[in-house]
Amino acid sequence: MKFRSVGECMAELQLARDGLYSLAFGGDTLNTTWYVRALADAHALEVEYVTAVGGDPLSDRLVDFLNKNSIGTKYVSRITDRNLGLYLISLTGAERSFTYWRNNSAAKLLTEDESAFSLALANANVIYFSAITLAILSSEHRHVLLDELTQLKAAGATIAFDSNARPKLWSSAAQMREATIQGYKVATFALPTFADEQMMFGDNTPADTAKRIAGYGVNEVVIKDGANTSWGLVNGDLFNVKPEPMNTVIDTTGAGDSFNAGYLVGRMAKLDTIAATRLGHRVAGLVVGHHGALVPAGVFSNLKLNFT
Repeated sequence: MKFRSVGECMAELQLARDGLYSLAFGGDTLNTTWYVRALADAHALEVEYVTAVGGDPLSDRLVDFLNKNSIGTKYVSRITDRNLGLYLISLTGAERSFTYWRNNSAAKLLTEDESAFSLALANANVIYFSAITLAILSSEHRHVLLDELTQLKAAGATIAFDSNARPKLWSSAAQMREATIQGYKVATFALPTFADEQMMFGDNTPADTAKRIAGYGVNEVVIKDGANTSWGLVNGDLFNVKPEPMNTVIDTTGAGDSFNAGYLVGRMAKLDTIAATRLGHRVAGLVVGHHGALVPAGVFSNLKLNFT
């Protein structure tokens, strides 16, 4: 089975100690890719990250990092006059905020070579992207992505979409809403967060959100709501799953992204939707007990699934 994740990876800075900062890597689609890799053996699932990086040393370090952690770089393109984006995490308790430096990010051009991009997604069983993937692209390049996913959906691929809402990346709230709807229309799976959808569309409840998204033609919808009950809608049937209580919450960075990975791996391993949602909650519950976006893969060894 072949999994492709499409988006932007950035260098991550987080305060470590004595005024010094630690360097890591992150970004919503990379975070999900990291946990997909952690939950599935390499012989059972081929995992490739589809992005563009620059000619700078940080880009070199990222590619080395991905290779060392069994995340494929076959479809990581190089744009030598650009660089890797950077973000800084600030924590207030366990809640995080972000400051970004990404104006010259190479990932903004990840669909510029249309032939190479099409090749990257060819024959993939599951393709994952987010509204941040859409937001960093120009209108022209966004249409390249959406057109390719439309064709792949028609050919039978599973297209998974998270509506991660970042208003600062969009010229207006209307543009953000329109692009989000476009993302849903090419998707077969939707994995949004209720707070994002409520902010954009004014939904009253997660169940309302699930019904609205299903109306765009999405077969399978699961609404994340932090530590609250998740709601899903699959082929017209509503369900809900309450997460287990979390004893320790240190850092919520990557919680939703890791939930997505748990759900997607669960479904790829043929778990039913409720079992896959429970797995998503378990993965996210472990992630929030650690610092940073990428928790060591060994933490999830007991959650790995067998593929048939």
